[in-house]
Amino acid sequence: MIKTDLARIVYETHGGMSYREARAVVDAILATMKTELSRGRNVKLTGFGSFNVIHRKGRMGRNPQTGERIQLPPSCYVSFRPSRMLDL
Repeated sequence: MIKTDLARIVYETHGGMSYREARAVVDAILATMKTELSRGRNVKLTGFGSFNVIHRKGRMGRNPQTGERIQLPPSCYVSFRPSRMLDL
């Protein structure tokens, strides 16, 4: 499923809005989620799951080509944890 499929489903489910408006709704939801995650805030969608921002501390690593030890900077990544209500 891609973003266009979500917009189509919103359009078909809610008869009072145009396809363009449905696309705008989906874009607004995804943009809001992206903004909150980039600010380091978690996003929880009840009944679906939660997107959590994980902060990694800096650490020592190794360059696999040269074997040289290097300092890796702190970083963040997003993980998804499905809701227990979601049947997978």
